[in-house]
Amino acid sequence: MDYSKTINLPKTDFPMKADLANREPQIQKFWEDIDLYKLMLEKDAPRGRFILHDGPPYSNGDIHIGHVLNKLLKDFVTRYKTMNGYQSPYIPGWDNHGLPIEQRVSESFRKKHETPSLLEMRKACRDYAAGWVDKQREQFKRLGVIGEWDNPYLTMNYEYEATIVKVFGELAEQGYIYRGLKPIHWCINDKTALAEAEIEYAPHTSPSIYVRFPLVTDPKGLFDVNTPKKNNYTIIWTTTPWTIPANLAVAVHPEETYSFVDVGDDRYLIAEKLAGQVMEAMGIAEFVVTDSVPGSDLEGMVFKHPLYDRDSILVFADYVTMEDGTGVVHTAPGHGREDFLTGQRYGLTPLNPVDEKGVFTKDAGQFEGMHVLKQGNDAVVAALREAGALLGCMEITHSYPHCWRCHKPVVFRTTVQWFMSIDHNDLREKMLEEIEKIIFYPAEASNRLRAMIENSPDWCLSRQRSWGVGIPVFYCRSCGEAIMTSESVNAIYQDSLANGSDSWFEKDPKDLLGPDFKCPKCAGDEFTKENDVLDVWFDSGSSCRAVVEKRLDTYPSDMYCEGSDQHRGWFNKSLVVGTATRGSSPFRELVSHGFVLDAQGRKMSKSVGNVIAPQQVIKEVGADVLRLFMASVDVSEDIKIGPDMITRVTDTYRRLRNTFRFLLGNLSGFDPVADRVPVDEMLEIDRWALHRLQKVVTEMTEGYESVEFYRAFHTAHSFAAVDLSALYLDIIKDRLYSSGPKDLKRRSAQTALFEMLSTLVRALAPVLSHTCEEVWRFVPGEGKAQSVFLAEYPTVRDEYVDDALAEKWARIFEVRDEVYKVIEQARQAGTIGKPLESRVVISAPATVYDLLQSYANELPSVLIVSQVVLVRAPEGSDLSVEVGKPEGDKCARCWLVLETVGENAEHPGLCDRCADVVSSLEPHDA
Repeated sequence: MDYSKTINLPKTDFPMKADLANREPQIQKFWEDIDLYKLMLEKDAPRGRFILHDGPPYSNGDIHIGHVLNKLLKDFVTRYKTMNGYQSPYIPGWDNHGLPIEQRVSESFRKKHETPSLLEMRKACRDYAAGWVDKQREQFKRLGVIGEWDNPYLTMNYEYEATIVKVFGELAEQGYIYRGLKPIHWCINDKTALAEAEIEYAPHTSPSIYVRFPLVTDPKGLFDVNTPKKNNYTIIWTTTPWTIPANLAVAVHPEETYSFVDVGDDRYLIAEKLAGQVMEAMGIAEFVVTDSVPGSDLEGMVFKHPLYDRDSILVFADYVTMEDGTGVVHTAPGHGREDFLTGQRYGLTPLNPVDEKGVFTKDAGQFEGMHVLKQGNDAVVAALREAGALLGCMEITHSYPHCWRCHKPVVFRTTVQWFMSIDHNDLREKMLEEIEKIIFYPAEASNRLRAMIENSPDWCLSRQRSWGVGIPVFYCRSCGEAIMTSESVNAIYQDSLANGSDSWFEKDPKDLLGPDFKCPKCAGDEFTKENDVLDVWFDSGSSCRAVVEKRLDTYPSDMYCEGSDQHRGWFNKSLVVGTATRGSSPFRELVSHGFVLDAQGRKMSKSVGNVIAPQQVIKEVGADVLRLFMASVDVSEDIKIGPDMITRVTDTYRRLRNTFRFLLGNLSGFDPVADRVPVDEMLEIDRWALHRLQKVVTEMTEGYESVEFYRAFHTAHSFAAVDLSALYLDIIKDRLYSSGPKDLKRRSAQTALFEMLSTLVRALAPVLSHTCEEVWRFVPGEGKAQSVFLAEYPTVRDEYVDDALAEKWARIFEVRDEVYKVIEQARQAGTIGKPLESRVVISAPATVYDLLQSYANELPSVLIVSQVVLVRAPEGSDLSVEVGKPEGDKCARCWLVLETVGENAEHPGLCDRCADVVSSLEPHDA
């Protein structure tokens, strides 16, 4: 007889092969067809709303692997929150204004040898940004990210642009906005001012020079110690020779000690602590320190500029350090923030002999027309050498500010710009207080944001570009008054709502203000407009108002989630705008993640050839593999990704998918309503499995709640690979395949399997969204939700929690481990073949023996052997195990070797259990 026909083989339509690249678009089509996002928002939300506000990526180029990490983390959160009882809308957005887009569009015009007007440039920029919004939207959707894709927020939309104007007006009305002469970072490549958030530091090689400044005035006669010298100087050290033409002072620390050092006929004033290393750096071996004085005694000294006929006064500054240099700091108020503030204290008018292109102006004299970095450094060094002022020159590689867009060195220029005060109305202190209330993931990220706020200068808002929202300020032609009243700003706001930001650059001031508007200072009626545009960080920083408040009708949002660089960027500027205009932080929780690097820990670069393109990964293995990878790593730090890692996570995905397939396959014919076995009637091993499942739910929930998705992933994977595949599923296979279809033991196992399937598919759905949606279609039972994302996230079921039972089975599994060691030794020695073809004799101490004896009938299936003999060991003896061949024949159905095989005449090839099952089967069951 062909007994294979009587085996309850797994049956399911769930495919064995993933084929994700082809199946995922079908699942996404299903989501679109049922309008899943809308249904998720309409789902019961007993816990209220949870708003994760999307930080806008730049609409410029295909998405990269860093975008993938960011968007998937957000998708994990919103899907989890929705399933866990919240309404969690997700409105994706894009940052559309700014320099990178303007550069790309300018390049396209140059290639066509065209010079566009301002409005032509802006229209081309708008079209370019819109095109990339469409492309990136499809790429994000292909990842399985769900949200309001048909109506995203765009910073170039009219309503959004109008809100930017409105926020600026509110800040101006409260006194935060001012126009002033200050030193700012300036990109000479892009010819625009930059904010701190737009600066990155990178190695840069510069000339390192020591320059002497001749003494002009010494009111206390301090240089005339012992024997007066003919030539008296101080020495400065700098790595920016091009700033020497702007020098107006030399700074010393009033609380440090300064020495007079004689070298031949020359006497030099430098810091006592640095005298030796300065002489060594300049190659001077013979020198004498004649005297030392407190820095505070040097007040009133004046030196002469080494290249120009003007004074360089001695000033005090507490930022002068004794770490390097000479302890006497070259001070150019036109080219440094600290220098500028020092100059203000001493009444020095800043000198800035450098134009917006980085070229020396006529104020630089002999250097006029030279580019400061390309020619200026060398020219200044040569001039100093010719003047006899250069005492030392070498090259040094140091950290230097670069533009984060073009990645080229920037300079400090003192220019007139628009600023937002960070200290007005105690804003800085209020933001620091708000930081204490925010929940940070990881917790230590609070230190970074706090440091950024503590050390932040006033925010430079103006940019000298074409593509952006114009700064809504008029100037009176008669008196020069800068006008930004509530009336004038509201007029621009209303116009922007109807016509967008282009209107500001297109219309005459009177068309915007109306014919009756008068200057509030002099009653003049002729006006001009500000030409600069707002910093794009002001655009995105206003999203808490334009999106969270305006579209979602709430403030603040619950969570912001972006890369760690946004502590100086979007996090920072959003906090500034939100706290200043609404009195509190725009986010309650802040998640910051690391960057994605290649397998060697290097930044990805097309020129290096180490880029992992998400589109290619999806094409080859599917989006769920990428989703699983991003959920498997600790994203609070930088993460590495490479082909080998993708291969490993693909293997992990297959194991999880096969676990689902096994669960589904062995639930064939199971009705969770009619066939479920009450917990008190279930076999203990099945109850143990359900107890473990509750621990899994607890740990996965904790992982999701703490935004540590890798904890949820590793918990689920460990359960599937260790508790299930390597233990429980092996143990119950005999019951599933050999017991009668309606046997209590089989139904007990199926009850456990159903609970595992229903729980895992919902718990893993936020991460493996496509796969779990596909699994959900095959989960047995009527009346389940249309989508897994409309089902409830699993919670711990108290009736399945049994710590005493778990402890008892832990001891049984310890014995199992010992048995398997001996079985493996016997198999290697050739004593037995497969473990199932073995007889195990366990000699156990009394307590262990009593425990095992109570499970004597179940031990063969627990150990997955044919026969088990228990022996009570003599007192004081340890557990011992012997393995040999069992007595009897192999059952053709269950493959166990038993002495009862052949006892049933009708089924001579079966054991007594299988013979009874086969005899009881109806024809259609067989």
